[in-house]
Amino acid sequence: MEYTNMADQAKKEKIRQVLSNPRNQKEEVQALQDTIYVIGGKWKLPIINSLCNGNKRFREIERSIPGITTRMLSRELKEMEANKLVKRTVTPNTPVMVEYTVTSYCRSFGDIILEMIKWGKQHRKKVMST
Repeated sequence: MEYTNMADQAKKEKIRQVLSNPRNQKEEVQALQDTIYVIGGKWKLPIINSLCNGNKRFREIERSIPGITTRMLSRELKEMEANKLVKRTVTPNTPVMVEYTVTSYCRSFGDIILEMIKWGKQHRKKVMST
């Protein structure tokens, strides 16, 4: 009982730190739009998930995501690199080796992704049980 109360207090404090007081809806909507712009779309989160599961080479990433085209993966990786989510490393071997890794900045919203996965699993069960 006491642990739950402490967890609730911590959660409320975290919410207070994120939301302004008084609440500025325009600022909050802008922040949500910025987030959706950077990680939104059909492919960005699956790409991040693939990279976090150890896939580093372009073809490994492509094979791990059913339905993504080569062109779309290339476009998304370039956009993600521009937004500092992915780092592209070229090793001048023969043949040239290109690897992609998530940045620490990308990892900073790892908890959010895990919560989204959790919510998605719960949602699927809820919809399927009805």
